[in-house]
Amino acid sequence: MMLKTIQIIALLQGLFVLFVLYNNRKSYKNTTFWLLFGSLFSIVLYIIGDDKNNLFVENTDWFLFDNTLFVTFLFLFFKYYKNNKEKFTKSDYYFFIPNIIYSILEVIEIKLHPNNIIVEVFEVFCKLTFIIYLSLILYSVVTTKRKVWITYFIIPIIILFFFSFLNDILKIVKLSELPFLSDQNFNSYLLLVVAFLFYFIAFKLFNGANEILPKTGISKYKNSNLNDELINKYKIDLINAMQKDKLYLNSKLSIQDVSDKLNIPRQYISEVLNEHMNTNFQDFINEYRVEEFINQLKNDQNNNLTLLGIATDVGFNSKSSFNAIFKKFKGLTPTQFKKNLL
Repeated sequence: MMLKTIQIIALLQGLFVLFVLYNNRKSYKNTTFWLLFGSLFSIVLYIIGDDKNNLFVENTDWFLFDNTLFVTFLFLFFKYYKNNKEKFTKSDYYFFIPNIIYSILEVIEIKLHPNNIIVEVFEVFCKLTFIIYLSLILYSVVTTKRKVWITYFIIPIIILFFFSFLNDILKIVKLSELPFLSDQNFNSYLLLVVAFLFYFIAFKLFNGANEILPKTGISKYKNSNLNDELINKYKIDLINAMQKDKLYLNSKLSIQDVSDKLNIPRQYISEVLNEHMNTNFQDFINEYRVEEFINQLKNDQNNNLTLLGIATDVGFNSKSSFNAIFKKFKGLTPTQFKKNLL
């Protein structure tokens, strides 16, 4: 009875959160919004009917409402939350392959071969994948020292999945399972975490918190006359100006110089770089200078030159700016980088 009560509370909270988020979807960045929405929606499906805790049909497992789907959505949500990318990369669909395999195994186990040892072994390997997804999120948060609200819920979920994984292994090798984390207890604990997760999000939404999802920025180029054809043309022109003409070798190169050279209005250069190449003018040219510096450093003919001498040749005009820019792109000082080449 208590489990049913938790399910109903969590379900109502979840539906409320989904409703509020969906109504405000235009306020959030598209990719992170849909990944979080997908994760929360899959949790709602899990609450309704997974692992014989079905709210509507007694002792029935609607196996497609699986407790691992939200882990994959959560993993991808955090990935895009962190890298701030606007567009979903098609290759990231591959992260859902373990979910597809797991669902197929569930169908086989429930409908065709109950308690089949081979199926159970494959299920364990799939569960390991989801533990890895959760661990990667946690590792990333710890190593970047970045406080993200979802971390507080990932830790107990990792613990639950780990012990469930351990129980599955014990079951396969015919040893006694951990009684405090049987399938039934696992579901109860997980539902409690989920209920708190929904409560936390609802509380944050009521208080107008911005950290739940990245907000959509208002583009200063919203009235631009650029079309896709011009954007692609200007991209190619800018890249060719660096790769072929090596304009970056001019230490005094300005955006106006590039505008005059390529016959592209300077505001369009800024727009293409900022909005469509995820960079700005200075970073754009400095990245080419850094790569050219590395090429020149590896050239034996330049062994008699100092690091600053090579840096000056490729367009840098001061030692301090060169060191700062090089470390920004490579994570090492030029001297450290040179030592690693030896």
